[in-house]
Amino acid sequence: MGHYLKLYGATLVAFFAIDMLWLGLVARSFYRQHLGFLLSPNVNWVAALLFYLLFIAGILVFVVLPGLKADSLRTTLLYGAFFGLVTYATYDLTNLATVKQWPLIVTVVDLLWGMVLTAAVSTAGFFAGKWLA
Repeated sequence: MGHYLKLYGATLVAFFAIDMLWLGLVARSFYRQHLGFLLSPNVNWVAALLFYLLFIAGILVFVVLPGLKADSLRTTLLYGAFFGLVTYATYDLTNLATVKQWPLIVTVVDLLWGMVLTAAVSTAGFFAGKWLA
């Protein structure tokens, strides 16, 4: 159990660091430009933390552990990109279908980001798992 908690912690740190870089620096103005009319002035950190905790569990169960079992970085990258696409598509395509004036460009950028982010974090988790083994 301790092994999985360490792996979870390492993957969580990687996810948080990469996503905060994206949200805080790289894409901050992009989201304000396209979603400013929807953005809250305050982040709901409880909801954000719940997302992070659940998403990392999903990355471990559906990507990192199968990648480690196969002893394959390629499997990890492919599963990570696909898991990122599916999970981010759930949010973005639902919004595109149901939220008035949801920008298509946000959906496209988010889908690409979800794939890159999840593949990168999964890779970090894969290497952390190899190191912890």
